[in-house]
Amino acid sequence: MSHNRSQLHRIEERLKHILRDQVAEFASLLEVIISVLVLIGLVISSIPVAKEMLSLWQSGSTDAFQTFLGHAFNLVIGIEFIKMLAKHSPGSALEVLLYAIARNMILGHGSAVENLLGVAAIGLIFVIRKFLFVPSFGATLPGGEPAWDLVRLFRRAHPDEEAAAEPPKTKETAAP
Repeated sequence: MSHNRSQLHRIEERLKHILRDQVAEFASLLEVIISVLVLIGLVISSIPVAKEMLSLWQSGSTDAFQTFLGHAFNLVIGIEFIKMLAKHSPGSALEVLLYAIARNMILGHGSAVENLLGVAAIGLIFVIRKFLFVPSFGATLPGGEPAWDLVRLFRRAHPDEEAAAEPPKTKETAAP
């Protein structure tokens, strides 16, 4: 009886694994379809932006520039959104947030408190990029070295715990 239960349990776990894989593949396919649709929308939306540039040249008014800037920001946010869907990295998600907040601050006519919160949010995004990126996601500093993350900061602050975590050296691994 217990043999039957363990066999049924293995079959159930295998089916769960297969279904999870199928759901993940379907979600990835939907993500690609949405990316393509957004890309098509961006291409279609870029045509009126080019026409707005001509009207901006002719009128030269600040309202025309505000409208042009709003549409240009929307295109940039759309491009960053597509990159976020394609790359699956925290950096691309932060870029989308950064552009969306900047767009709201520049084009929105918010109060001083809203602008202060926007500046604080942008500052927080830069702090996150500087100190909380995990190098395994591909974050690098301008010089090409991996960005600092919390694990590396902890190891630097507590080198004795890092040495204790290393396996003891044997004759084969010890240096002569």
